[in-house]
Amino acid sequence: MKKKEITDVDIFIPCFIDQVYPQTGFNMVKVLEKAGLKVHYNPNQTCCGQMAFNSGFWDEAKKLGIKFMDDFSSDRPVVGPSASCIGYIKNNYHELFHNSAYHLEYKRLTQNIYEITDFLVNVIHKTDFGSVFEHKITYHDSCAALREYGLTDEPRTLLKNVKGLELIEMKDTHTCCGFGGTFSVKFEPISTAMAEQKVQNALETGAEYIVSTDSSCLMHQYGYIKKHKLPIKVAHIVDVLASGL
Repeated sequence: MKKKEITDVDIFIPCFIDQVYPQTGFNMVKVLEKAGLKVHYNPNQTCCGQMAFNSGFWDEAKKLGIKFMDDFSSDRPVVGPSASCIGYIKNNYHELFHNSAYHLEYKRLTQNIYEITDFLVNVIHKTDFGSVFEHKITYHDSCAALREYGLTDEPRTLLKNVKGLELIEMKDTHTCCGFGGTFSVKFEPISTAMAEQKVQNALETGAEYIVSTDSSCLMHQYGYIKKHKLPIKVAHIVDVLASGL
């Protein structure tokens, strides 16, 4: 049986994107429309519940999860610019909703929600958007993207098709940058030391930008960069892909 062609998608805008990096959300729309898709946005959407879940507040996480499933109740694929949030949904909603009244809803959602680079490369098979970003960059594998979601080659496949971009791999690219959500608050000295190591590895490549799939990692690293006035910037991969469109 021939697989149904995807023409429409729902977009999920995570808290960090909504509150700190809204332009990344707009750029995701630009990229998806460039891919020929009709984009739907539900303005009632809120947090997926990851912070509450990771902090042990499972009752609160369950309430947010139920709202999230209600907000994304269509059969359209849900696409978002965060491997962290979407990896959490895919891997942890079963802890909250397995064999509950929401069993079918959580199953449907977790099988139909995608981090954007995974969606572009593996679902709709589009990897070249005519993007132009004439800079040297190095790529940071976020822990959530690599270990929870399972991304490896997808972001790099997309970056290699960006005109003018030079990708230089840093050493220990798979090592955590130290953010870890509440980890950076509870263990600030360790978190800061890890950010220092990550940024130093990036600087050693001579790159102008650190690029990643997760704005939380980038925000953490940028805080260290800004405080120490270091000659490197950060960019979400969606912003790179939207460059020149």
